[in-house]
Amino acid sequence: MKLKMKTMLKLMSFWPPYLGAGVRINNISDDMTSLNVEMKLKFWNKNIKGTQFGGSLYSMIDPFLVLLLMHHLGREHIIWDKSATIHFKKPAEGKVFAKILITKEQIDEIHKKAINGDKVEPKFTLHINDENNNIIAEIEKTLYIRKKASKK
Repeated sequence: MKLKMKTMLKLMSFWPPYLGAGVRINNISDDMTSLNVEMKLKFWNKNIKGTQFGGSLYSMIDPFLVLLLMHHLGREHIIWDKSATIHFKKPAEGKVFAKILITKEQIDEIHKKAINGDKVEPKFTLHINDENNNIIAEIEKTLYIRKKASKK
């Protein structure tokens, strides 16, 4: 049985790594170009200083660009994370939020560049914010995308 991408994204809040970290996925757009992720500070996702654990902060945003692009580009494309860098700006002392967004223009540009089987390595910058909209962390991600070779 195949799940629709939107259903799978909603169910990811119950995936054990996210359930354990307290990550919640919500506000998935109807056109599947954006979603919001949040994480409350709990005793099980605190570091030794009592703030959000850095690994949990990164996990909040980790799979979503790939999943959204998989939905838009389809199974005929290979889509992987190539690299990521996280820059911690401020300790996260409470609930944190991230908006994952990929525009139709970005999707169209990636599709256009990958249509002939060429690799495409788009870069994205994402932010994790606190309840006062202060940037807690900035994540730079590079993806690897290529259209699969046609089977003969």
